[in-house]
Amino acid sequence: MLNPPTESLNLARRRFLMNSSCSVAGYALAAMMQKEGLLAGEDSGSLANPLAPKDSHFPGTAKNCIFIFLAGGPSQIDLYDPKPKLQELNGQPLPKELTEKVRFAFINKESATLSGSSRKFKKYGECGTEFSDVLPHIGSCADDIALVRSMYTEQFNHHPAQLMMNTGVGRFGRPSVGSWLTYGLGSQSNNLPGYVVLTAGRGASGGASLWSSGSLPSTYAGVLFRNQGEPVLNLNNPPGINSAIQKSGLEAIKQLNQEQLQRTGDDEIASRIASYELAFQMQSSAPELIDLSSETKETQEAYGVNRKGNTKEGKRGGGSDTEAAFGRNCLLARRLVERGVRFVNLYHASWDHHSGLDAGIERNAGIVDQPVAALLKDLKQRGLLDSTLVVMAGEFGRTPLGENRTGSKAVTGRDHHPSAFSLWMAGGGVKGGQVIGKTTELGWSVEEDPVHINDFHATLLHLFGLNHLKLAQKFGGLDIRLTNVGGKVVDKLIA
Repeated sequence: MLNPPTESLNLARRRFLMNSSCSVAGYALAAMMQKEGLLAGEDSGSLANPLAPKDSHFPGTAKNCIFIFLAGGPSQIDLYDPKPKLQELNGQPLPKELTEKVRFAFINKESATLSGSSRKFKKYGECGTEFSDVLPHIGSCADDIALVRSMYTEQFNHHPAQLMMNTGVGRFGRPSVGSWLTYGLGSQSNNLPGYVVLTAGRGASGGASLWSSGSLPSTYAGVLFRNQGEPVLNLNNPPGINSAIQKSGLEAIKQLNQEQLQRTGDDEIASRIASYELAFQMQSSAPELIDLSSETKETQEAYGVNRKGNTKEGKRGGGSDTEAAFGRNCLLARRLVERGVRFVNLYHASWDHHSGLDAGIERNAGIVDQPVAALLKDLKQRGLLDSTLVVMAGEFGRTPLGENRTGSKAVTGRDHHPSAFSLWMAGGGVKGGQVIGKTTELGWSVEEDPVHINDFHATLLHLFGLNHLKLAQKFGGLDIRLTNVGGKVVDKLIA
């Protein structure tokens, strides 16, 4: 039997070998991945700060992204994709061969009939792109917008489809688009998160799973901001705690975390250290960010930050403060980009118009149209649109059939439709003033230039100088990436 000193020495030796082997293996793996191009520009600074700026795979045109997500599935037929033939055949049944192998969320397809749009469409800009009469402000930006009318996905229920659009896969556990971008490129901001989330309306059904870092370290997850009051909950010091006391406490916590990091080599501890330091910096930077008093009256009016809400019709889009909240979010998005934040998510819900479509889409479009157009024009005027990619999308579209679910007395809405829907992109190297893709005359399916969500993601990463096949993480024995096992760059979208 070993005597106590020898036993302690052996245990210490085993612990050292175990911990050092983990650390050495981790650094070796990182070096191998960097050498093989599986990580974008990892440098020594990024080991100390996970959000330190990193090199892209090749020169990109976009540096920041503002992703506006309209949760619930906005109707492309009533917003972006006019269908005169559908209007002509309004009330007639769809040929059975088109629906016999199709699943719907609620439609009774045996008795469903075609439903034309009551919206009027108008051509905008020199390009002549058509937008609905509920989007006149966004339409005025047509020459900067690339409208994709040929999107499709496999997911036809909200949460899986929202995960698909936000993470590239229709199930839990994958990193979001913003997480992948901050993982691959870091952030240019030293005192704000690399990835910020702002919400208005009822909230997306997918919740925080839509801006999760998934299998990546938590540093790369989206940070939910509020557009009024305390920017991040529990950011301010409690009563009796001044800056000196706080700094002393943070230094002690940092030392303990660094000791644990040296013992274990756990990346999540590095994320924890970075989070504490960032939170300390944010106590001064975040309140300044949401203080809009430095913005001119004209700018605030353009964004509609003080608009009065209307909840008489279309309550699904949010309460009476939603118009103003979404306007503030759009202005905050510009301010975040100016301060170096890599990725900003704006969420608005709900666009899930199974009924009350006309009133609902008028209310919802009224919430987003003015401030989104103001954002595009403001970015352009400030010289930021060339380097800022702006995206506006939902998780899927709506059927050209009216929804006739069992028990409903009237057909006033549309069901989920993943086979053909629209989104648009502007800035960041996108070729504006064009329409990509085409759907059939009834809007049922894509007939020209189909774009899967994985293709859209591959294109988005390409604009940032990232090869979607190389931006990957080893997890569970697999190479995990945003585009899953698919994805191809849509060259027509790139200027």
